[in-house]
Amino acid sequence: MSNPSRKAGAVSLIRSLAHNLFATLVAFGFAFVGSKLDLWLGVPTFESVFATAAGSSCLAIGFFLRVWAAFHFYQHQMKVISLEPQNALVTSGPYRFSRNPLYLGGNVFMFLGASLLLGTASGIVLTILHLPLIDWMIRREERQLEEKFGDTFRNYKKRVRRWL
Repeated sequence: MSNPSRKAGAVSLIRSLAHNLFATLVAFGFAFVGSKLDLWLGVPTFESVFATAAGSSCLAIGFFLRVWAAFHFYQHQMKVISLEPQNALVTSGPYRFSRNPLYLGGNVFMFLGASLLLGTASGIVLTILHLPLIDWMIRREERQLEEKFGDTFRNYKKRVRRWL
């Protein structure tokens, strides 16, 4: 006899992996834009064992962090990408350490990793420059979560940092 919670966990994991394969493509698309900007500005690309190792590590850390975070969303029957507040406040898994592991994994680690792997200085600069926009989006989401979950979210916010 099959175990329904085990099957739901497997489905959540498959959805998380598939979702984050797409996130990996987005990260490489972002780095590709950086490489084209390098070409336009006349900035040379770079390549080194260190850049390859650091890029691969960042990409892997970001990917697995996002898979872990997305898995917890799917376990609560929530959408990973939603413009409206979620139905539940997830505080388990990576959400015990960061209120935003999806952004941290994708917009920081994966974007940086892909830029290092493609050897694009502009990709690294774009990664850094887009973080204030991401922070603004996070603050907007936090206001929505505070309205929806009140003291529960405020207490969570006191215990867990926004990024790390």
